[in-house]
Amino acid sequence: MGLQCGIVGLPNVGKSTLFNCLSNAKAQSANFPFCTIEPNVGVITVPDKRLEVLDSIEHPAQVIPTTVEIVDIAGLVKGASKGEGLGNKFLANIRETDAIIHVLRCFDDDNITHVDGSVNPVRDKEVIDTELQIKDLETVDARIAKCEKQAISGKDPESKKLLDVLKKFKTALEAGQNARSVELTEAEEKIAKGLFLLTQKPVMYVCNVDEASILKGNAHVEAVRKAVANENAEILVIAAQTESEIAELETYEERQMFLDDLGLKESGVVKLIRSAYNLLNLKTFFTVGPKEVRAWTFRQGYTAPQTAGIIHTDFERGFIRAEVIKYDDFVKLGSESACREAGKLAIEGKDYVVEDGDIMHFRFNV
Repeated sequence: MGLQCGIVGLPNVGKSTLFNCLSNAKAQSANFPFCTIEPNVGVITVPDKRLEVLDSIEHPAQVIPTTVEIVDIAGLVKGASKGEGLGNKFLANIRETDAIIHVLRCFDDDNITHVDGSVNPVRDKEVIDTELQIKDLETVDARIAKCEKQAISGKDPESKKLLDVLKKFKTALEAGQNARSVELTEAEEKIAKGLFLLTQKPVMYVCNVDEASILKGNAHVEAVRKAVANENAEILVIAAQTESEIAELETYEERQMFLDDLGLKESGVVKLIRSAYNLLNLKTFFTVGPKEVRAWTFRQGYTAPQTAGIIHTDFERGFIRAEVIKYDDFVKLGSESACREAGKLAIEGKDYVVEDGDIMHFRFNV
């Protein structure tokens, strides 16, 4: 669907190590492909146990998982908003992404130099936040100047609503708060989407820790939790160096034994991929048949015709109806025909809102 999560962070926080783990198929599971669109963009398979179950039931010729795009964005330094370092490239790249994975260094190691001389993840977060807030404030001020003229003229009644939203953002940004921390009504949220503010993008904070802190975290992680409490953001604790060691192991069984020794059920990278998928507000529907079992990505809230269009534009253009089986019903009954006989196959029209895990078959005519 072309939606991307951008990995950001200061130099030497483990950002590139984490991205390299994502790029290594062995780090994920028995069969996680990775391909490169360009040097810093990876298309990574989203882990989904439901595909394995459907495969065991249907025994198709092939199984095709869904994917998410992760972008390794150029490192940022203070002054990026004014063009320092790779600031302009950083800001341009982050503007193109749909969500942010913010990596924070939460480990102490004298052998790895911190750009600011000491480990302080809250300070690191504030450095990046400040640069993004400065750019957002420039955007907001420019739009306010334009909206005030339109609001005074009375020619555009919507400009007054936009102006109210812009002023809320301006107040927050000037106070050093991110735009995503501003409480908006549903109507205001629709207006705000058109502003494309950097600090309004959904964010997930990844605390990069040492191996000893994987399970319980540490003081650095707790400081991050307090600092982001008002952002309604997910926090993941991952040991990037440990993930890279897992990636070096040859077999799936070896990797699972390594995880068992650490007391983990799955690798941090797997959690990261799944969380990135959710961060983008993405869901999965399935198509099931003897030739292929396939997972498809859709945005939450999509209707049946919209999801049909993901497979092919003709499916949406000539949509007639959708035949829908719930995943749990399919697993319990074991086949489409059994679901049909049991009355578990629903015929849905154009207004049906597709749910995560739906098994779909579309009827169309063009």
